[in-house]
Amino acid sequence: MEIERNANHHSYKCWLTRDEYRQLRRAAPDHRDALVIRLGGEVGLRSFEIPQIQPQHVRRTDDGDHYRLRVPRGKDTSGSGGKPRNAYLPAEVESDIHRYARTHDLGDSDVLVDLSPRSVQRVVSETAELVEQDTGNPDWGKVSAHDLRRYFAHQLLVENQMNPRVVMKVGGWENFQSIKPYLSKPSESTVNDAFDAL
Repeated sequence: MEIERNANHHSYKCWLTRDEYRQLRRAAPDHRDALVIRLGGEVGLRSFEIPQIQPQHVRRTDDGDHYRLRVPRGKDTSGSGGKPRNAYLPAEVESDIHRYARTHDLGDSDVLVDLSPRSVQRVVSETAELVEQDTGNPDWGKVSAHDLRRYFAHQLLVENQMNPRVVMKVGGWENFQSIKPYLSKPSESTVNDAFDAL
């Protein structure tokens, strides 16, 4: 895990590797908490966006093979209220949402995860603390909900070299400057893979 202290000196930016992200997911004590982590790390939702999601926000694309998740109110960067967006929804996460909604007998317009944004942040922090206890690695105590969004962007942009405009569209970033803070140096395996592909 790569860690950088924020300018305020009270918080950190943490870049999780794919294995560390999976370790965090596995540490979630229940299905709800694991779903919160997946929505942040694999769909790129912000902590205030996760409580907005309802089962009816899941949409199958016209090709029938892909899914989108309608985020009703994203981040307000223009002063005109939160902007909706269609986030890319991996099929495994769609299946997890469907299973969770069915298990908890949720209707289409019920809130999927009935938590406040602060509680979403707490879920991630407490799950990271479980990993810290299990591993003895104090770096896990620095992991926050926003680091899941950082993981999402970093994996797509750096590790998978996805077109930045695509990532901006599904993640709700307005411009290249707004996505720049989510970048970090490529991992050793990414560097090796890039040169092996020559």
